[in-house]
Amino acid sequence: MFNKIIKRGTRKGRSEGADHAARPAAPSSSSGGAGTAAPVTVNHASRASAPTPSSPTSPHVAPSAFPAVSASSASPPLLEPLPLLRDVAAAERPGLLLRKLRLVNALFDFSDSLKHPREKEAKRQALLELVDYVQAPAAAANANAPPRLPDNVQEALISAISANIFRSLPPALYESAASIDPNATPDDEEEPYLDPAWPHLQLVYELLLRYVVSPDTDTKVAKRYVDHAFVLRLLDHFDSEDPREREYLKTVLHRIYGKFMVHRPFIRKAINNVFYRFIFETERHNGIGELLEILGSIINGFALPMKEEHKLFLGRALIPLHKPKPVAIYHQQLSYCIVQFVEKDFKLADAVIRGLLKYWPVINCQKEVLFLGELEEVLEATQPAEFQRCMVPLFKQIGRCLNSAHFQVAERALFLWNNDHIVSLIAQNRGVIFPIIFEALERNIQSHWNQAVHGLTANVRKMFLDMDSELFEECQQQYIEKVAKAKELEEQRESAWRHLEAVAAKAGGDDMVLVN
Repeated sequence: MFNKIIKRGTRKGRSEGADHAARPAAPSSSSGGAGTAAPVTVNHASRASAPTPSSPTSPHVAPSAFPAVSASSASPPLLEPLPLLRDVAAAERPGLLLRKLRLVNALFDFSDSLKHPREKEAKRQALLELVDYVQAPAAAANANAPPRLPDNVQEALISAISANIFRSLPPALYESAASIDPNATPDDEEEPYLDPAWPHLQLVYELLLRYVVSPDTDTKVAKRYVDHAFVLRLLDHFDSEDPREREYLKTVLHRIYGKFMVHRPFIRKAINNVFYRFIFETERHNGIGELLEILGSIINGFALPMKEEHKLFLGRALIPLHKPKPVAIYHQQLSYCIVQFVEKDFKLADAVIRGLLKYWPVINCQKEVLFLGELEEVLEATQPAEFQRCMVPLFKQIGRCLNSAHFQVAERALFLWNNDHIVSLIAQNRGVIFPIIFEALERNIQSHWNQAVHGLTANVRKMFLDMDSELFEECQQQYIEKVAKAKELEEQRESAWRHLEAVAAKAGGDDMVLVN
């Protein structure tokens, strides 16, 4: 509750005197109240800066593109009646498109539904018409017909889209709390911030998506406007708290990666940089899961033999992503990417398993359960040769998990023996694995507090016995001897202390104080 008050108070305080902020959005005028969160402007490393009404919308827009305009200066053109695109001749459509895009370029404050309702509705209708026009199939080829999206229209389109979606994001919850209490942490049950401008922003994102996937979009022309600067600003907005915006960003970036082949290496490198900053600096980012979903599809399309660049990405970015505390939020997507690598190139299994062991949690039991689940998926794709390289440190860690006082960790480790492929790998290397794991099984049988763990341990123990009874008996004998030797050493230690106490008492007399 305290964090919610902090968050709302920070946003409310920043909204005073910012009636015409550079935040896009446009719900219908009949939608009623759009929410109470006012636009804020926060400039920091992880969040994109919003264009001001007096400056160009983005650094990559050419000087010929019209600048963003505020609501007050945009009122006359917004109310100017414009014909529908379908009602004008094809030769006149480029000029009409530019006029409608100039209308879309205007920015409004959508935190107050009573401000500029007519202008907002006019902008919404223009966006709807533009979306329909861009996604409509092209007519039959005509050599004399002008292109549906000339170069200057594409430039103006990207300029208008940039003016709307590239704005300052509101401060994240942990930033709002830290501004008042440095020791404050976000509440895990805190609801995500939902942008009141989203009904409008959704139309802008839909327009961008339709432009990217349209067959009329020539990549040779479009790459001048959907350039590296544009892609970087899209990546900045993956840190948005609104999950609806992140979902659209994921789809748009994935489509850009698929269509603009020239941008592919840059996009991969830019995503790497987002991961590096998250892992080694902030450990705070809202869009890691969505970025990993994009990468899962990209990894699935990697050609074989795999490039060294991709292997470095696995070792330097994906595996270290197991380190941050909030790994549970994106672990499902991360695990999918890791398994995709192993399935593509089984020789990477040894490096992946050793990477998991490197970042294995020590005191976080829920994280251990996640790691064990991922480990099972990796082992399913592991070949015997790679398994042999890492089986000794692997089963030492599994043995520690078997003896965990947290029953879910011990139970999840024992579930590994329900996987036929893993059991076959163990059977092929039982001479090495049995002695490592036998002691952990015996300790569970003798002293573990959970009955379910007792039952599962007995089943695994019986499986070992049926697999190789002679080796089982040998391991049992070694365990008995080890326990007897440990008991003998303990008795010798106690005897030595008793002797030392007796000598000290005899030498010191009544002045000596012995502490047991």
